[in-house]
Amino acid sequence: MSDTLVSIALEDPPVCQYVLRKILGRKDLKVVQSKGQYRLLNLTAKDSVLDVLAEDSSGRLMNVEMQRRDTVDHARRTRYYGSMLDKSSLDKGLSYDQLPDVYIIYISETDMLETGETVSRVKKTLGKDAKAYDDGSHVIYVNAEVDDGSEVAEMMKYFKTADPDDMSQGALSERIRFLKREKGGHKVMCEAAEKLINWGMEQGIEQGIERGVAQGDASRARKAAKNMRKKGSELSYIAEVLDSSIEQVEEWLAEDES
Repeated sequence: MSDTLVSIALEDPPVCQYVLRKILGRKDLKVVQSKGQYRLLNLTAKDSVLDVLAEDSSGRLMNVEMQRRDTVDHARRTRYYGSMLDKSSLDKGLSYDQLPDVYIIYISETDMLETGETVSRVKKTLGKDAKAYDDGSHVIYVNAEVDDGSEVAEMMKYFKTADPDDMSQGALSERIRFLKREKGGHKVMCEAAEKLINWGMEQGIEQGIERGVAQGDASRARKAAKNMRKKGSELSYIAEVLDSSIEQVEEWLAEDES
């Protein structure tokens, strides 16, 4: 359930296509490009870093997000991500009917919205007769807690383990095995980790964080964790950059709040 591992794995279009076909139930879906840790810039407000952004052959945009915490407003987060995608995908001079369909696919470890379903789709309706209202924006919640016996539920079991010896999930299993077991995969992971660290530095993390953490300088690590959290970084990402555990990061953040 690591957002970093998912980002790296789903950067490979066939792997992203495999996962999206399962979740959306569309065997004909064709992913033409996918990008991990894709940053949407906003000059006047909060930037967004999407775990995975994919585009299919019909021009539909699909954002896959991993979420392990229950302390954020998930509905408003998906709303914000959708608005950022809308803003970045319609050039000046184009009409609104050229705005592409956007799918926000929100994968969580637990059934945080208590739907009792593995896959839950947000449905928009109009009027007393609940007529379907389609504005091209789609939000889908997927959780790894509820096992309804579906193919998606089986895939979510795999998401929780990412076992490189489990080859039950086709292209996804092959990609995870490559990343975890093969030399070329280790190189990909190292390059991705370096990219994430550099991005963190650009966000204002102090120079020399790695040196301070390596020397056991808890005050530097605590300050870095606080800065990264303020900028919206996930706990798993902060822990990875600072070479620490999520529990330690939570402790640092709690000390800063007290």
